[in-house]
Amino acid sequence: MGADREGSARRGPARAVAYAACGAVLLGGCASMPDSGDLRDVESTPRQDTQVRVFAIPPQQDASATEIVQGFLEALTSDDPNYDTARKYLTKAAAKTWQPESQTTVLANGPSIQTDSRPVNREGDSGITYTFQGSRVATVDAQQAYAPADGAYRRTVHLTKDGKSGQWRIDSLPQGVVMGKSDFQRNYTSVDKYYFASDTSAEETGQPVAVADPVFVRSSVDPTTQLVRSLLSGPTTWLGPVVRSSFPTGTTLKKGVSGLAPDDQNRVTVPLNVKASRIGSAMCNEMATQLLFTLRNLTPTVESVAVQSVSGAHMCDANEEQAETTAWRASTKRPEYLYFLDAKHRLVRMATGGSGTTGAVAVPGPFGAGTKPLRSVAVARDERTAAGVGSDGRALYVTSLASDGSLGNAVLTSHGATEDDRLTAPSWDARGDLWVADRNPAKPQLYMLAQGVGQPLAVQIPELNGRVEDVRVAADGVRIALVVEKDGKQSLLVGRIERTKSDDQQEVSVLELRSATPGSEEVTAMSWAGDSRLVVVGREQGGVQQTRYVQVDGSTPDGPAPAALTGVLAIAASEDDRVPLVADSQDDGIVRLPSGDQWQKVVKDGSAPVYPG
Repeated sequence: MGADREGSARRGPARAVAYAACGAVLLGGCASMPDSGDLRDVESTPRQDTQVRVFAIPPQQDASATEIVQGFLEALTSDDPNYDTARKYLTKAAAKTWQPESQTTVLANGPSIQTDSRPVNREGDSGITYTFQGSRVATVDAQQAYAPADGAYRRTVHLTKDGKSGQWRIDSLPQGVVMGKSDFQRNYTSVDKYYFASDTSAEETGQPVAVADPVFVRSSVDPTTQLVRSLLSGPTTWLGPVVRSSFPTGTTLKKGVSGLAPDDQNRVTVPLNVKASRIGSAMCNEMATQLLFTLRNLTPTVESVAVQSVSGAHMCDANEEQAETTAWRASTKRPEYLYFLDAKHRLVRMATGGSGTTGAVAVPGPFGAGTKPLRSVAVARDERTAAGVGSDGRALYVTSLASDGSLGNAVLTSHGATEDDRLTAPSWDARGDLWVADRNPAKPQLYMLAQGVGQPLAVQIPELNGRVEDVRVAADGVRIALVVEKDGKQSLLVGRIERTKSDDQQEVSVLELRSATPGSEEVTAMSWAGDSRLVVVGREQGGVQQTRYVQVDGSTPDGPAPAALTGVLAIAASEDDRVPLVADSQDDGIVRLPSGDQWQKVVKDGSAPVYPG
């Protein structure tokens, strides 16, 4: 698996030839594997153009045990929809019990293979055992959910000779599939499917809030149908407790349906089974909205979705405008302004569609008037209210962005001894709730203020191991990103927000924290930059500071990283990717990055840039 062994050479000639014709590639025996006890690497298929289909070839007559194992591994990386070719390398009994969809294990390089035993002509086991080894990078489970992983991978496969044909076949193997990182990147693509926050709505409109649930689908194996099946099967286990689906339980595609694709009008028709036959128009519209948001994430050219009953009757449909009327989705809400603090620590703003040169003006109200010098700020999603932390980091204030607004008393006060032991920058979600952390070592705590007013509610984080240094809540209000410091290292963790009521008292918890930046030693700044994507400034052990995008599940999205920028102190992004990144650079002040361009200076004397959220 040469693409997974950067800079390595093949250890021997390939045992078969790869053919390319009519947009297809046939793979057979492209791996190099020893016949003796040496430990060597299986070389992966080189990365192919995304339009090229890759097919494996079945086992050859009188193939050796070595060739059977290498052919099987190559078949796992092909575009065979049901792994039918891979099953031909197994005995009939093993082919029936093997479940390749149960899990995909991703290794840093292609699996190394070792054999310690040779076939022997004696009673008992006359087979041969091979061991697959490697360094784990990630796993994708049966729900198609990605999770970073580490540690050693070591599994065995056993081969025997078929009693009738005398051919070597695999009769014992681990469930799932295994492949190197390069083959995984060629075979799979990350896509968001969409559900609705189960107990939240966008404050301004009362609409249900769409929540992205990232999964990986095989990119050349009918991905549209795969994705619709995944959407209908329900949310992943991690997200499930805080979202709902409008599809009735048991809803599936109509029996026999496959090959879903846009027609010549970029419309996708989705036929459903009988479970979806007796629903009202409002629920059907929500179903169509879930489908449209999901399919546009895979194929942006999709313009509409039609839902069809089991009998073929039209039930409902949705285009982009109708879907946005039905549900609130952060990535479709372009912010009106970019906000930051000027040299006098006042809150100023400039239109997001500006030219990039400073045209910032003070916001209406106390924050713009400089009544209270600020250290950090957050602007509500409706851009009518702002929260700010005073210049010493001690007090949090909330005020209207209106000329007649008043400052009032602090809504939260920290008693930390130093500025760095006091309040973090605040953050708003779409329902209008405000989040902030107190870094006071004597009483570190994450707080939530419902609608930005009232008594701060202490948020429970039972799995937290360290101190929260930065907080960014997702617009959907059900996910939160936290920079957590422990023993001098900062990691970026994403947690699930759960709200419950007990004796008329609301309780809020952040559960099942998971790393979004495995391997990072220092996270300097971060911001949500999409429905399931964040932009992060940090460095790995021994590395230099860099800015990159990460998915909430810890995977790395396709596409280039932002242009390099040194000395980044803070970064701001919008879920709407049409809006440029903005950063606070130690050397250049406030700078912005238009799409496909280089960083441009906005203003030298400024700090703490933010978009609404």
